[in-house]
Amino acid sequence: QVQLVESGGGLVQPGGSLRLSCAASGNIFSISAMGWYRQAPGKQRELVATITSGHSTNYADSVKGRFTISRDNAKNTVYLQMNSLKPEDTAVYYCNADGVNIIGTINRYWGQGTQVTVSS
Repeated sequence: QVQLVESGGGLVQPGGSLRLSCAASGNIFSISAMGWYRQAPGKQRELVATITSGHSTNYADSVKGRFTISRDNAKNTVYLQMNSLKPEDTAVYYCNADGVNIIGTINRYWGQGTQVTVSS
């Protein structure tokens, strides 16, 4: 079993910054891709950014140039640095990890979500 614990959300003014963290723990052989998704009221969950174990990244167009995803493989932790925040970034942010067990089975795990509110 794998657990993902998120932290770093909160209330910030437009133009401000937040750094989200998500640490994976449990029975992990390895973690391939990790990522961040978000869900705003009335909208479906959408991709924010992903990162592979080799540190290749992918971003939603809406956050390119403002957000940076990174990971510490030794700590099984993924980060999302969020700069120049806009009100439309307000959402619950969820991290995910694709965990690989010792026999090679891949399962997608999700964090509990952390609220990010951007408001003046």
